Amino acid sequence: MKTVFSGLQPTGKMHIGNYIGAVNQWVKLQDYTEAIYCIVDLHAITVYQDPKELKEKSLEVAALYLACGLDPKKSHIFIQSENPNHPFLAWVLNCVTPFGQLERMTQFKDKSEKQKEGTTAGLFDYPVLMAADILLYQTDEVPVGDDQKQHIELARDLAEKFNKTYGETFKLPNPAIQKQTARIMSLQDAFVKMSKSDIDPMGAINLLDTEDEIREKVKKAVTDSESAVSKDKHYKQHGAISNLLTIYSAFSDLTFDEALNKFDRVSYSEFKQKLADLLVEKLTPIREKYQAIRSDEKALRKILDEGRDFAIKKSSITLEKVKEVVGLT
Repeated sequence: MKTVFSGLQPTGKMHIGNYIGAVNQWVKLQDYTEAIYCIVDLHAITVYQDPKELKEKSLEVAALYLACGLDPKKSHIFIQSENPNHPFLAWVLNCVTPFGQLERMTQFKDKSEKQKEGTTAGLFDYPVLMAADILLYQTDEVPVGDDQKQHIELARDLAEKFNKTYGETFKLPNPAIQKQTARIMSLQDAFVKMSKSDIDPMGAINLLDTEDEIREKVKKAVTDSESAVSKDKHYKQHGAISNLLTIYSAFSDLTFDEALNKFDRVSYSEFKQKLADLLVEKLTPIREKYQAIRSDEKALRKILDEGRDFAIKKSSITLEKVKEVVGLT
């Protein structure tokens, strides 16, 4: 059985881009893989987080995992910082990671350009910790968005280098990316990825948004100069209408072309109404289930404790081997 591993940061608000590009994949994978999903709070602190809010957000994300369909009988869910094997392996991998390779990481270059003097060593080293997250569990596949592909490639590179230096130790993981829904764009700027940190609250539909909020955001989503959907028009990959059709197709289990044919010659206003109806129908049960799960913190904590215990037990097998081949006592 294949092992899959992935996770999300407990920052901002989980939105439909996270659901379409990640969590929905995870739910499907848990039926036929050994599924391990964590809340990556160590990654979150590469920038300052309010301590109380970080703890609350970690539980919020865990509850949303469950509300979206992850089953603790099929998936192992835990909080990253509760397994000390992650930072331990990250340090060992640091010692085989070329400095220049980290300098070339696209996300580091982009974020450090914005953060300037506020850029931390943690942000620079983020990809090595991510590699440790993955390699600890002898992961076969990592379901991620296409913006994380470079990080998975680094994990493969480090595994290969370590194996060549110390002997066969790690599996080489592969990214599992859904091409059609790999990247959902902002509702206000079709050239910018939908983000939990977007300063424009109208850019993302959050999983916990109310019906009124969902309808308002869809209604005000940018389109183009036309007035109706047309299958004769070649929609750009990151165009506004293409993005809305991609969202519709993901929540209706249609292909992009099927969604396009369904709304051919339908006015933008009517199409937006149908999209809003669909999102309300699909997200309302998630919001209601989340509220029920979050209200029973003892049960949620039990699921996370069981996930932590599994994660420590499984990852310790890999870490003991690493210590042995490196010569650590």
